[in-house]
Amino acid sequence: MNTDRLIAPWWALRVALGAAAFLAGLDKFFNLLADWPAYLSPIASQMLPVSAPAFMHLIGVIEMAVGAIILAGFTRWGGYVAALWLAGIAVNLVTTGHYFDVAVRDLGLAIAAFTLARMTEAGVVEVPVRAPLTLGVTAIPR
Repeated sequence: MNTDRLIAPWWALRVALGAAAFLAGLDKFFNLLADWPAYLSPIASQMLPVSAPAFMHLIGVIEMAVGAIILAGFTRWGGYVAALWLAGIAVNLVTTGHYFDVAVRDLGLAIAAFTLARMTEAGVVEVPVRAPLTLGVTAIPR
């Protein structure tokens, strides 16, 4: 199978998902894109030992880490973590009784993250471990 045509979509998924996760995580500290604590389910909020804003700061750190992992070239592992994370966010959003449109969007992003992980597993692009941010990435010979 010729995977050359899949290299550009793989890169698009890697950059978009990595940057989106990192920037959304960073915004948890500034609330410029959204009022993030408002997206937290009342069920989850009642169970937390910290305030909703403090919890969102922790979430932000995790999201920045996942985004950085994807951008650094660990796309298989990062893709699977992002997919599970986004599915969990969608479940949280549904339990708020609001934001169903955002939950659907996050499920779509979860599918995209899963696709990135599977494309990496399939060897669409070989990501060098020693220099993950280099542009000299080539397809795995078949």
